[in-house]
Amino acid sequence: MFDLGPQPRRRRPSLTPMIDVVFLLLVFFMLAARFGMDTTLSLAMVPTGVSTYNGAPRLIEVAPNGALFLNGTALQADTLVTRLEQLLPTPADIVVLRPRMGAQSQDLVDVLLLLRAAQITNVKIVEGKNAF
Repeated sequence: MFDLGPQPRRRRPSLTPMIDVVFLLLVFFMLAARFGMDTTLSLAMVPTGVSTYNGAPRLIEVAPNGALFLNGTALQADTLVTRLEQLLPTPADIVVLRPRMGAQSQDLVDVLLLLRAAQITNVKIVEGKNAF
């Protein structure tokens, strides 16, 4: 047999470079992360049995698949604001929003964002029978 000399002592791997890389990644993601406020929608529920509203009806119904109805008449989302503004003397007037059975929550939120973009902020949500 060949004598190759004394066996070299096995070195244990150093964890210091790995810890440095993990620390740098942690700092990078902390600085690159977006820290911000989530978008919130304030909702007001109409009290049961209270009917102090007078004026032209302004009922928006949200049906399944994003279908919209203004006072029972079907319409597209892009014409909702213009048709609704014809019924609103001021943007501060009440608009009633009601989901129909099977409507998705996202469809309701889309309508709320559409109304908010048109500066219509006094939106009351009523619970439709078997909504959502």
